[in-house]
Amino acid sequence: MLAYTMLQNFFPHEITTPIKHYSKKLLNFFYPYITITFPEYEADDDFQRSSSYASIKRYLNTLSSAQAKHLQASVAPDTDAVVLAMASNSSEEVADVFENIKLWWSSGETQPSSQTITFGPQEADKRFFSLTFHIRHRAAVCDRYLKHVLEQGKEIAVRERKRKLFTNSRENEGGGGSHFLRRRLWSEVVFDHPATFQTLAMDPEKKKGIIDDLTNFSESKDYYKSVGKAWKRGYLLYGPPGTGKSTMIAAMANLLQYDVYDLELTAVKDNTELRRLLIDTSSKSIIVIEDIDCSLVVTGQREKKEKDEKKEEEEKDPMKKMMMMGKEKKESEVTLSGLLNFIDGLWSACGGERIIVFTTNYVEKLDPALIRRGRMDQHIELSYCGYEAFRVLAKNYLDLEEHDLFGRIRELLGETKMTPADVAENLMPKVKGEDKEGCLMRLVEALVKVEEEEKLMAQKLAEEEEEEEKKKKENGVAENEQASSSRDGVVILNGA
Repeated sequence: MLAYTMLQNFFPHEITTPIKHYSKKLLNFFYPYITITFPEYEADDDFQRSSSYASIKRYLNTLSSAQAKHLQASVAPDTDAVVLAMASNSSEEVADVFENIKLWWSSGETQPSSQTITFGPQEADKRFFSLTFHIRHRAAVCDRYLKHVLEQGKEIAVRERKRKLFTNSRENEGGGGSHFLRRRLWSEVVFDHPATFQTLAMDPEKKKGIIDDLTNFSESKDYYKSVGKAWKRGYLLYGPPGTGKSTMIAAMANLLQYDVYDLELTAVKDNTELRRLLIDTSSKSIIVIEDIDCSLVVTGQREKKEKDEKKEEEEKDPMKKMMMMGKEKKESEVTLSGLLNFIDGLWSACGGERIIVFTTNYVEKLDPALIRRGRMDQHIELSYCGYEAFRVLAKNYLDLEEHDLFGRIRELLGETKMTPADVAENLMPKVKGEDKEGCLMRLVEALVKVEEEEKLMAQKLAEEEEEEEKKKKENGVAENEQASSSRDGVVILNGA
């Protein structure tokens, strides 16, 4: 130390510089290792926890629990998972291997340099992780290993998190600056829906195709980038009420472990707010617009008859007219163009790994531009319950795979239209201890009743069509007689 100080003070810069250079080389020869430090808080912001520190902590969880003797336990936010990390300043290391490269991780704390008052974390509480590796592996560690650690840590956090169900509301429009407004665009609850594709009542082949398509999408980040498309996919679910559209969405979310954003279009003020909502959604999410056919934005203008009736009512009741004017001011100003840009425009590329799902009971009402391929990539019809779907429900509700009544039920399902929801309701035991055969008999009776109602309805429609046809023929005869009389020059006035 004395010699180094004398060297610094009494020798010129031209001499000390090469000495320092060769002394570092000598030191590296005896200790050829590099250490990288990852602090818990960002260097320029004592309030902002480093995302890299959190990812490394999740990544090291398994290594720490297997190798370290002194551990610190914590429960990660938005999850019930317990994360184990090395105790700070415990002088312990855990080893990791990447591409045959051995690396060592350790944990530490910075010591307070002075007694100062601060509103951020105390200096002694500023923890960090240190990574040590041989100098010859610098390129591999900096280029690939660190990226691997951060990606793996984020994936672990996503897998272990409590998934959320978000919804938008006009209640979130209130006060504050733009930052406050943006944070309140979505309200959330924990998403804990039990539906899975295994319990979904659907044809097995069709179900397998949907599962394969979803899985392929979630693993195709590089492919979407190579073809120049935003990493998103659209699904249109259509069919009568009660056919399982909402259950399908829950099964999709559970399969991919995605969050769900339930977008209520009528609560969106305008196209600008719609874009803000999109930006505020996270990756690995499903954005849902249910019953989209009920929105005037996508089904076109009201029919002239409806407009005339509304105008007539307003003219008769001036008070009602004032109320309607007030109501119209509050109606959503989202346009079809704005919705199309939301789905497939420039803003849709913000973020990635998103699925957009529309549900509708009446697909014919939707604008063709909205559901074309490229926007809604998959059109999935969820129809009335078939025999294969019934077998899934029988397994779910009664734990039955075969029964003597299955043949009769198969015959009735082929002749009637009953939704999976109605079939499930009839299969569900109504009292504790009700036998399985009783539940199947109740379903048979319900199907027979539906069959009879459908026959009566068909007979009624046939009679109405026959009556209408008869009237057309009578009107046609009368018109022919009148035309014949006109050609003969015969004009009958007032019965004379």
